[in-house]
Amino acid sequence: MAFPESFLQDLKMRSDITDIVSSYVSLKRRGRNMVGLCPFHGEKTPSFNVYTENGSFYCFGCGVGGDVISFVMKIENLDYTEAVKFLAQRAGLEVPQDSYDNSMSMLRKRVFEANREAARFYFDTLYSPNGRRGLDYFHSRMLSDRTIRRFGLGYADENWTSLCSYLRSKGFKDHELIAANLAVKRRNGSGVYDRFTDRVMFPIIDLRGNVIAFGGRIMTDQKPKYLNTSDTPVFKKSSNLFSLNNAKNSGTSVLLLCEGYMDVIAVNQAGFTNAVATLGTALTNEQAVLMKRYADEVIICYDADEAGQKATARAIPILRNAGLLVKVLSIPSGKDPDEFIKSKGSDGPAAFKALIEKCGNDVEYRLQKLKQNYNLDITDGRILYLENAAKVIATISSPIERDVYTSKICSEIGVDKNAFKQQIANRLRRSSREADKKHIRQIQTDLSGKNDKINIEHYKKPRSSSAEEALLVYLINNPDSYRDISSQINSGEFQNSLIKRYYEYVADRIENGLEPLTNISADFSSDEVSKLYQLMSQSIPAASTPEALREYINVINEECSKLNSNDLSSLSDAELRVYLDKIRKSKQ
Repeated sequence: MAFPESFLQDLKMRSDITDIVSSYVSLKRRGRNMVGLCPFHGEKTPSFNVYTENGSFYCFGCGVGGDVISFVMKIENLDYTEAVKFLAQRAGLEVPQDSYDNSMSMLRKRVFEANREAARFYFDTLYSPNGRRGLDYFHSRMLSDRTIRRFGLGYADENWTSLCSYLRSKGFKDHELIAANLAVKRRNGSGVYDRFTDRVMFPIIDLRGNVIAFGGRIMTDQKPKYLNTSDTPVFKKSSNLFSLNNAKNSGTSVLLLCEGYMDVIAVNQAGFTNAVATLGTALTNEQAVLMKRYADEVIICYDADEAGQKATARAIPILRNAGLLVKVLSIPSGKDPDEFIKSKGSDGPAAFKALIEKCGNDVEYRLQKLKQNYNLDITDGRILYLENAAKVIATISSPIERDVYTSKICSEIGVDKNAFKQQIANRLRRSSREADKKHIRQIQTDLSGKNDKINIEHYKKPRSSSAEEALLVYLINNPDSYRDISSQINSGEFQNSLIKRYYEYVADRIENGLEPLTNISADFSSDEVSKLYQLMSQSIPAASTPEALREYINVINEECSKLNSNDLSSLSDAELRVYLDKIRKSKQ
């Protein structure tokens, strides 16, 4: 059962979407709408729109859209019930009790509780006789007990049922442990066993202080070396960062992006609390956008080995696209941050700080890496270096920044600046043409609906689907037209099953005197909600006229009257003649 309609309407009236979004995104007015950089994907040109008149949002870059509840669900990683409670608390409203289906919220709550209990269990085990092996490992890595406590580090012993037995004694059910990914179901179906065994454990904590997942390092040479919690109802590894809960309170707008848990913990112990790490995956756009909420600058502190350098090269454009200033820390002798700090003994923190202060930005890093690949003492080497350096400079959006690096490179190599600028201009033109072609192909693909994973039937039946989509948007914008529309058409004539579901949902609410979309976030998936708001955002004023409505209805009726090949094959000769005559008359 959903929340009472009157409560939701009151909640939305008191939760102005512009005010809510503005607390996360810097918005500027553009005509009747507000626009800003999307908080859900990295971008340099604003494509995130807030429609103040109908209380909705839509990003034309990543396709995310919805109402104020959808926005809070997405930005705060909450389910529907939790998002409503979040907004109600903000608006000073009391949430009606026992009037909604809170099964998912209850599961999420139990997963949070199970994770918290598991973290306590792993920590207690670490300091028990069974955890000696894990504690020795942490001490061998020169972690103090204070640091171990601060990060809540622990140990999963070698017994395959220790955690499951403990959590069952605390009242947790097997399905809750499986949902939390703390346990795995046995193949024969007879019970569950611990997911983590014989591993030192690293709790992953969200921005509210909830334990949402774990990373575990094996104590043997078995693979995988690190095992991480899979995605659960409270955790998505591609959109979270290790120790961001600490880094956001570090008092600086700079984040240190490390390669792993131990690097983050080591630099924290050395006094640098602004360090974070990804969670067993390469850096994602979601993680870069998340960092942008708390920082203006990111210093990449990956390992100096080949794998670390490849990861650095991949991370630079992702961070730049999120609007972050990027610098790269170069650690001598191929060491990682943890090794470097320890190698300097008591001088480790000061030495690491010195490295941070003199590290160059990502452009300087890339140019330096290029120099190492060519012999600049010979003509061919200088030519190859300059050609590739031009490619790097062409990725810089600021003309002033491009000119500074152009002057520096030409001075170092001894080449005419105008010639090098021409090479850069050629690269810029080529990149612009490639970007235009890619944009056109994307528009064509979007219009065709070929890759639309939500509205998959649009591509197969574009004419009927387009008319059904336009009719749906017309009805949402003009609910008083429902009687007129329903007298001319019914949902049984719709050929697109998703649009049919939308239409029947909206029609049912209008028939019952309710606003069409008040409870949409509860009744459809987040992707389906985004698709509906995409249709609404892409509609044009000319599509909302009575004349346009008649055309939509005519197209739907006409397409519905057409028979597919299987239907045609089953007709008698007389029935086929009648059908063909009907088609001919419809075209006159």
